[in-house]
Amino acid sequence: MSKLCRLEQYLELLESKDLVIEYSISNELEKTPIKYISCNSKDITSNTLFICKGAHFREAFLSDAIDRGAICYISEKKYNGIMDSPYIIVNDIRKAMAYIADYFYDRAWSKLNLVGITGTKGKSTTTYFIRYIFDEYLRSINEPLSGVVSSIDTYDGVIDIKSHITTPESMDLNKHFNNAVKSGIKYMEMEVSSQALKYDRVLGVNFNVGCFLNIGYDHVSDIEHKDFDDYFKSKLRIFEQSEVACVNLNTEHLEEVLEASKKSSKVITFGLNIEDADVCGYDVRKDDNYILFRAKTKRFDRDFKLCIPGLFNVENALAAIAICEVLDIPEKYIYEGLKKAKVKGRMEVYNNENKKIIAIVDYAHNKLSFEKLFESVKAEYPGRKIVTVFGCPGKKALDRRKDLGEISGRYSDKVIITEDDPGEESVVDICKEISRFVEVQGCNYSIVIDRGRAIEEAIMDVKEESVILIAGKGNETTQKRGIEYIDYPSDVEFTKKFLYQYDRKQHHNKKY
Repeated sequence: MSKLCRLEQYLELLESKDLVIEYSISNELEKTPIKYISCNSKDITSNTLFICKGAHFREAFLSDAIDRGAICYISEKKYNGIMDSPYIIVNDIRKAMAYIADYFYDRAWSKLNLVGITGTKGKSTTTYFIRYIFDEYLRSINEPLSGVVSSIDTYDGVIDIKSHITTPESMDLNKHFNNAVKSGIKYMEMEVSSQALKYDRVLGVNFNVGCFLNIGYDHVSDIEHKDFDDYFKSKLRIFEQSEVACVNLNTEHLEEVLEASKKSSKVITFGLNIEDADVCGYDVRKDDNYILFRAKTKRFDRDFKLCIPGLFNVENALAAIAICEVLDIPEKYIYEGLKKAKVKGRMEVYNNENKKIIAIVDYAHNKLSFEKLFESVKAEYPGRKIVTVFGCPGKKALDRRKDLGEISGRYSDKVIITEDDPGEESVVDICKEISRFVEVQGCNYSIVIDRGRAIEEAIMDVKEESVILIAGKGNETTQKRGIEYIDYPSDVEFTKKFLYQYDRKQHHNKKY
């Protein structure tokens, strides 16, 4: 629950963290209780402590916040156009914001069984595996279902929304924790991005279990991480904030990961075909409806089933099992949760009537996830043609254009390059850049800017048994064009629509 503290207590907190450069607050105002904190000028009540943050922040936002009831602002700069307004100037607004949010909401995270998942690939899927397991267990004991913070959606007992980013800013995140506690939620699972770790969105938060899935080259650009080392070290910071570290022994750079994991009080490991792992997966196989595997722990050695395709998802399932071992979740709920788990926009498989076309919608959007996706498809659907539809976002992770172009060109029979959140960059230029790397692999390709048309071409032009891979957006229902997110049908919607049209076309051709 949020607590009512005086403004002077927030000032003292920031001073104790060596964040305050200067301030202007009257003695009388120092004694005023802070009833709310916000960084949104439209979300203000009386006695609000207002945070000025963001590259696009303008003085007009501060003026609006004051008019609505903000009594003091915190910023990295003084706004001289706002006369006589109390202020606290700090040297790091992100750290200040995180400490204030943690303090205002009275460390709400500490009242939860909180699991944090980081990695280049598999964060969402692992988070959802855990969610299904937790919820199976919680239903059995008549407790509220678990909360979740993910790139797919966010649920905290009060708020239930689709997500735009992987890990929210610290103000929003701590509010989610507080909502969860107020709602009686006891368990919460969340994705923790490298950006969240680097830019202090989770500063002050401690996880009961922090899980490191894997590491691959990604998110290197002028607005993300300056190089791979910065990206990798940001990921490893999760161990500094975790009581128990959960480590995948199949990851690249394992030695560095294990060394960093020593910052946690305890380490539990998992791995595929690694006998020394605390949770060892083995005997992976596939039948018509499930991925099957066995897992051996101190408590059991048994079969598990996944209804979500993708052989690579066994590693994500092992991570979920390891986390549940730490939290003493009974074995039968682990089994049932994994068996039922589905993840929106991740390895969603659709087919036409005679299964000539297998269409897979997946969120794969970086080098590691592309490699795993194609390896799995080759193993699960041998002999089929592969047509891949994807694009790359504007002004971020620029190396993806080369990596994804080369990988798709190497594995595919045809690649259709299209838009994927171009933002303020020319989508044509992005697609042309990708095409150079597809072409080097000797792969047939086309550029179809409109994503719906690209999916239509991929499906409607099928002549022989094929797998259509539609990668990068999953179940997202927007496209970022310019600085705005525009409503746009999801890849799933387009896939279902054009598979239906394909079958209608085949029926029509048979008649005539």
